[in-house]
Amino acid sequence: MTLKKLSSLFKTETSKPTPVATQPDERRVQPRFTTQFRSTFSGNKQEGQGRTVDISAGGCKIESDMKVEAGSKFECRLHVPGLDWPLRIDEATVRWVGADSFGIAFSRIAPEELAKLETVLSDLDGDK
Repeated sequence: MTLKKLSSLFKTETSKPTPVATQPDERRVQPRFTTQFRSTFSGNKQEGQGRTVDISAGGCKIESDMKVEAGSKFECRLHVPGLDWPLRIDEATVRWVGADSFGIAFSRIAPEELAKLETVLSDLDGDK
């Protein structure tokens, strides 16, 4: 499967901002896209998995049973359909925590992974 076919797998749309009560520190500047990517993450002697439910160039929202704390850092892998290997975020920082989800900011990402992320976002944006 080629990356160009990614948009056909998901109904994508720019998500509306989540109410401020859920995410009190709203600083979003980049468009977010609704997704359903499997994700895995590890760090601070923890590892877990979840589902990436929205994504932007600067971060994403992950639904997971794993309990994390705001400010904690970990490595994250996003399993994007159409990519041969998971998209690797070398360091992600938890910005907010909800009951069954949390938001992360991409703190460190290799240039080749950033290029893949930009391609994924461009494809999702083209499918609006």
